[in-house]
Amino acid sequence: MTGHEHPATTVARRASTRPGYYRSTVTSVTPLDIRDGAPNDGPGDEPASFRAAVTAMGAASVHPRIELSPIRPPQRLAPYSYALGAEVIHEDSPVVPIDSEGDAFGRLILLHDPNGDEAWHGVFRLVAYIQADIDGALAADPLLPEVAWSWLVDALESRDEPFTALGGTVTSTSSVRYGDIAGPPRAHQLELRASWTARTTEMAPHVEAFGEVLAYAAGLPPAGITDLRPSESTNTDRG
Repeated sequence: MTGHEHPATTVARRASTRPGYYRSTVTSVTPLDIRDGAPNDGPGDEPASFRAAVTAMGAASVHPRIELSPIRPPQRLAPYSYALGAEVIHEDSPVVPIDSEGDAFGRLILLHDPNGDEAWHGVFRLVAYIQADIDGALAADPLLPEVAWSWLVDALESRDEPFTALGGTVTSTSSVRYGDIAGPPRAHQLELRASWTARTTEMAPHVEAFGEVLAYAAGLPPAGITDLRPSESTNTDRG
C-alpha cells in the first residue's frame, strides 16, 4: 500500500487527538424555554434540578464548526425531557441539512425522572445519537467500531463529572445506489447510539463530550488548525 495510508492507521490517527482539545473555543447554546422541551401540563412545574441541568447544558462549549440548538425531544420517555440537535457547519456554506451528502449530525437528549429509574441507576439519563458520512477505507476497517466507541469513553472519562451505566452500539454501513436516484454511487456511514446516567446536574461536560465525539466522527480538524485536504468540489472541478 505504498503511498496510501492503511485504514487502521487512519482510524488510529483520528483517535489519537487528545480528549478535550475541542474545548478551547466556544459555541454556546441558548436554550429555549424548557416548557417547549418538556412534556409538562403548564409553566413552572419543572423541578429545580431539571431546570439547573438544562441551564448547564446551555453553558457547554464545543468545536466552532458544530452548531447546537434546542429541538423537540421525544415524548413519554420520562416525566421531563430536553434535547439538543447538532449539525456540522461547512466553512464555505450554510449549515448542511441532515439529509445532504457528506455531512455529520447528531442529537443529545436529557431525560429526568425525579423518582429515579432502576435501569438508569439515577435520576438523569443522557441519550446520544451521532451519524457521519465516512470514506470507504474507514468503513471497511474492522477496528472502526471499537475505536469509535473509545472516542465516547475517553471524552467522558477525560472530564471530571461522574457518570455510570454507559451502554450503546456503533454501526458502520455501506450502501450502493442504482438507477435514477440522487446521491453518490456508494455511500458509507458511521452511526453511534449511546446512553449513560449523569450523577449531578452539571451537564455541560456531557454536552462537550458529545460534541467532541461528533467532531471526531466528522473528521473536523482541531480548532485553530487549517484542513489542507482538497474538497470534493475542488477535485470535481479539476476533472
